[in-house]
Amino acid sequence: QVQLVESGGGLVQAGGSLSLSCVASGTRFRIGAMGWYRQAPGEQRELVATITGGGSTNYADSVKDRFTISRHNSNNTVFLQMNSLKPEDTAVYYCYVGYYGGDYWGQGTQVTVSS
Repeated sequence: QVQLVESGGGLVQAGGSLSLSCVASGTRFRIGAMGWYRQAPGEQRELVATITGGGSTNYADSVKDRFTISRHNSNNTVFLQMNSLKPEDTAVYYCYVGYYGGDYWGQGTQVTVSS
């Protein structure tokens, strides 16, 4: 059973930075895509950024040039560095892993950006 444990997040003022990390366990083979999604109150969950096993990245337009996704395949970890944060980035951020046809999600971590 794949399990994802997120860390990071918290409260920061607008213009500040935060870093998220997520470790996947319970895998026997190489993980496919990893990524981050977010969900603000009253909104649908939306893609923030994804990264393939080969390192190709994809970002939502709203976070391009501010957020950076990376991963360490050796220890099944994905990171999200968030800079120049805005109040509209406030949301619960969820780690995502694609593994052998299944989609797995972390429990979510709150990011709050005050104005």
